[in-house]
Amino acid sequence: MRSSATPKGAVKPGLEESERTARLYRISQRRNHIQTDRLFAKLMVMQWLGGIVIAVWLSPMAWSGSSIQPLWHIWAATCLGGVISAAPVLLAWRRPGRVVTRHVIAVAQILTSALLIHLTGGRFETHFHIFGSLTFLAFYRDWRVLVTATVVVVVDHFVRGVFWPQSIFGELAAGQWRWMEHVGWVLIENVFLTISIQQNLTETLEVAKRRSRLESINAEIESQVIERTAELTEAHQQLLVTSRQAGMAEVATNVLHNVGNVLNSVNVSAEAVAGKIRHFRIASLKNVAQLLREHEHHLPEFFTQDSRGKELPAYMVQLAESLAEPQKVILQEMKSLQNNIEHIKQIVSMQQGHARTSSVLETLSVVEIVEGAININSASITRHGVTLVREFEKVPPVLVDRHKVLPILVNLLSNAKHALDHAGEDKRLTVRVAMGGKDSVQIKVIDNGAGIAPENLTRVFQHGFTTKKDGHGFGLHSGALAAREMGGKLIAESDGVGRGAVFTLELPLQTTQPSS
Repeated sequence: MRSSATPKGAVKPGLEESERTARLYRISQRRNHIQTDRLFAKLMVMQWLGGIVIAVWLSPMAWSGSSIQPLWHIWAATCLGGVISAAPVLLAWRRPGRVVTRHVIAVAQILTSALLIHLTGGRFETHFHIFGSLTFLAFYRDWRVLVTATVVVVVDHFVRGVFWPQSIFGELAAGQWRWMEHVGWVLIENVFLTISIQQNLTETLEVAKRRSRLESINAEIESQVIERTAELTEAHQQLLVTSRQAGMAEVATNVLHNVGNVLNSVNVSAEAVAGKIRHFRIASLKNVAQLLREHEHHLPEFFTQDSRGKELPAYMVQLAESLAEPQKVILQEMKSLQNNIEHIKQIVSMQQGHARTSSVLETLSVVEIVEGAININSASITRHGVTLVREFEKVPPVLVDRHKVLPILVNLLSNAKHALDHAGEDKRLTVRVAMGGKDSVQIKVIDNGAGIAPENLTRVFQHGFTTKKDGHGFGLHSGALAAREMGGKLIAESDGVGRGAVFTLELPLQTTQPSS
């Protein structure tokens, strides 16, 4: 039975849809912020190492003729680059998704761009690192991060453009307003990035709205399921009362099915006898009798002088031989009919012996109960060409209600027999009785038939579930309930479709009646 509590992660039905939408939107944004923080943490480390490589390989050429020694570039790339990268990496690791983290990353990323521009002697190509940095920062889907980054770009370009133009433009004397040209291109890119961010946020909000609607529908369905579960719980006790009666109906159904199988044989024998009788040469015998009646006063002369009378003895011998053959067949079929009728009487007699309405606990032999179920199914098992194997260990008797156990076993044997319909020539059904531990006895019904899909191993006990075209999905369900009433259990096992199945009925060794 499902719990009435709201499942973890589900939305309570009382919350407004707009609140759910806002919450889902915030969750989506936070997840994106955390992922982007981790992306930049890796990127900062790579840029720091790249800056050291540039300082060693490219800076001496870019700053040739300058009074700055190459070693200073290496120290700047190593130490300054490490300081710039340390804070964002640490925050991305310890405080991912926070507002301060992404703004610190924005500042550090632009400062890294500034350091790389300096290391390359202000090469024009390195300025594109700023545009790439802004594009990556747009992954946050937060225009405020672009504002922070742009402010750092403006300050950096203004200070270095005015006081140290060689560091940013690669020239000792650059135009006084040249830094504004670079800032202008950055602002133009920000316009397009802001539009892109706004579109992305709109799509994210729309996704949150759709998911919110789905959660609202799911919450309503969950509420209905809880109500239906309560109704099913109320009906459970009634089902327990009727399950035993339904189980007895299952026994009667199987008995009638077995009687029907025997009646098929009776019908075949009756048809064979009727066919032989229809072909009896009665007309020829009547002709002989009529001929003898006409010559009854002078039979000696008829047999010695009349041509028909002379042929009559030989004809009667042939007639007697032709009647003897069908007589033999008829006698054989009649013997088969007697055996089948006796079998039907045994099945009906057994059913009458089991047809009790009172619930009586008896100390019974497990093997005796199993043999009773086998006898009920024996005709059908034989007719389907199934090889029955008995593996009975010595087990103590059990205190059970015979009329609860028997329907379970009859149904298990019947199901196993049907599962073997497409098993080829080797149709093997094994019934095993053994101890299931110190306190229980196990009865296993094992077949090498159709098998059970893994997803159906628990569903087979659900009411109404069946894989047979003419099945009603009640036998295993009622059997599982009856086993539980007796303090036992019914278990299904299979290695998969086409690999057979094992059904185990476990009964407790007890001396008192189990509680319901």
